[in-house]
Amino acid sequence: MARYLYRLQYTKAGLEGTVKEGFRKREDFFRKTVKGLGGSTESANWAYGDTDIFIITDFPEAEAATGLALALALTGSFRVTTTPLLTAKDMDAGAARMPAYRAPGT
Repeated sequence: MARYLYRLQYTKAGLEGTVKEGFRKREDFFRKTVKGLGGSTESANWAYGDTDIFIITDFPEAEAATGLALALALTGSFRVTTTPLLTAKDMDAGAARMPAYRAPGT
C-alpha cells in the first residue's frame, strides 16, 4: 500500500457546508469513501493557516488516490494538493534508477 498526503484548503462554501453538517460527520464520510476505494485513512487533522485539513491515506494503487483527489476537487469545496509519501526504501530504489542528466546550459 502506498501512502498519500492530502492537503485541503476550504472554499467559503466548503467551510459553510462542513460547519452546517459537522466536522465529525464529514470525517466519517471521508473515511467511508476511502474504504470504498479499497484504502484506509491513517489520520485526519484540521489546522489553521494555508492548509485547513491534512489527511493521510493508504491505497493499494495510485489510480484510487488520483480518483479521490479529482473527486474532492470537483466538489468545489476545496483546493486540493496530493503528495505521495515515500519510504527510505522507495528513495533508495529511485536513486538506483537515476539516469545520467545534465543541468541546462552545461
